[in-house]
Parts: sequence; C-alpha cells; structure tokens
Amino acid sequence: FTRRVIEGEVVEDFSARILDAQVEMAKGRDLILLEGTGHAGVGAVIGLSNADVAALLGAPVIIVSEGGIGRPIDEIVLNAALFAARGVEVAGAIVNKVNLEMEPQLPRLLEKGLARHKIPLLGVLPYRQILSNPTLAIIEDGLQGETLWPGRDMDAIIGRVSVAAMQPEHVMQRIGESALIVVPGDREDVIEVLTQLWLDGSDHPNRPLGFVLSGGYRPSARVLDLIRKANIFAVLMEGDTYSVASNVHDLLVKTHPEDVRKIEEIKQLVAGSLDAVSYTHLRAHETREDLVCRLLL
Repeated sequence: FTRRVIEGEVVEDFSARILDAQVEMAKGRDLILLEGTGHAGVGAVIGLSNADVAALLGAPVIIVSEGGIGRPIDEIVLNAALFAARGVEVAGAIVNKVNLEMEPQLPRLLEKGLARHKIPLLGVLPYRQILSNPTLAIIEDGLQGETLWPGRDMDAIIGRVSVAAMQPEHVMQRIGESALIVVPGDREDVIEVLTQLWLDGSDHPNRPLGFVLSGGYRPSARVLDLIRKANIFAVLMEGDTYSVASNVHDLLVKTHPEDVRKIEEIKQLVAGSLDAVSYTHLRAHETREDLVCRLLL
C-alpha cells in the first residue's frame, strides 16, 4: 500500500474520510478519544502522520511514554516538537511503566524535567508485571502453530516462560507458578511429569498453564491423551527450542477486550494515578470536544 501511495497509484482523499468519520463518531457524544499508533511521525509516508491528523481535527494531544528519566523526557520533547510544527497543542504527558518501588522520586524528576519544556506531567502509571505478560490466547495467535489442545482457560495470564531442557526433577525445581513450558515434543518424560501435577488432584504451586512443544515432534497418543485429560493448553511448533522460546519472548503483548483481569487492573491504575487536577487540566484543553491520545507503548 505505501509503495502504491508513493508511486501515485492511490489517489483517494484520506483526509476527507477522516473528517467524515469524525463527524459520524461525534453524534450523540461529549468527547472523542482517538488513539494513535507509534510516534508522532507515524503515517507521514502517506502524508497523514499522527501530528497531521491531530492538526486536521483541531485536537490537542496527550503524549504517553515509558518509564525512566532521560528516555521518556527525550521522547516526549521530540514528539512535542513535531506536533508544535503542525500547530497542535500538547495538553500534557503521561509516563507509563514506572517502577515506583525502586525509584519513588521519578514523578518529581519527570515533572521538573518536562516543565523545562513547558509540558505538564498529567500522571505516572506504575509498572505492573501482569500487564506485560501474555495470555494463552495471545500465545496461540502469535505463534500460529498447531494447537493440540486448547486447555481450560485461554484467557489465563502466563506468570513466566520456562524452558524445560533438563531432567524432570530439575524442571520441577525451576518452572515457577503459572508457567508456560517450552519443551521438545519428544521429551515425554518431562511432559508426563508436569501433566501429572494436574491429574493427581493436589493443588501444586508449579502446575503449568500450558506447553509449547518444539522441534515439530508430536508426542505419542498416550501422552496426548494425558494432556487432554489434564486439560492443559498445548501447541506444536517447528524449530529448535531456542528459536521457539525466542519467538515466545518476542511476542507483542496487547490488551484485548476479553482480558477482564488486565482491564480491571488498568482501570484501577488510572483511577489511582491520574488525579482530579489532571482531569480538570484535560477538560480545560478540550477544543471542539475532541482529544487525540498519542500512545508510545
């Protein structure tokens, strides 16, 4: 698509479509919240960057960046410069994934650092591991392997990913709670021992949430039957264990409508981290009842 746009083969007026969509969405609503993707310049290749869209709609912007000190301030200032070049007002910034337990002074430093650039800090959202961890549904969708068994709960959140490339007794010592196990499909000794943790009726802390079976090795019918009886998620993947584990690690984790636990956690974080002063500030910046939210997550 982008090549066709650059070559002049696409002549559709996307700006007009955006304006028409804005009018339609605004019907019966007090506020429109628009979420961008990536940084302020994303979309420039077709002449419609996030900054261009904000200017087109006459909407102020909230810039959201990740935790730290130098990096988020640099990112926010860099993006604010492009918005300013398009005549777009930056209503403020929010810094996400901040480890307040390790660095409780960060909100003060971020507020002071951004104030030098006349950008209000609207809030700081604490880091929560649960929001960074994938669900089994994300694993299934992202890996695109052969699902051998869906398990009892595809919306279960994975606590950690463990590679089981050792004897079963050693695996038991290392996997941890709510683990997704990456293991060669022919290591039936490991698969059987971990499956039995669900079948013996006891509440074991190390019961795995599921298996990612590497090497393209399909377990025997007997072991597959154990997986089904234990009702554990299992997906079969080609590739060696290292490559498969790397693919699992690199999956982009997003929050989906069915992620009830994550959504509730997010609501509580926002309610506890963006105070009434911030909301008042945002309301004061609403123009044409529109608000564009720049997300750099």
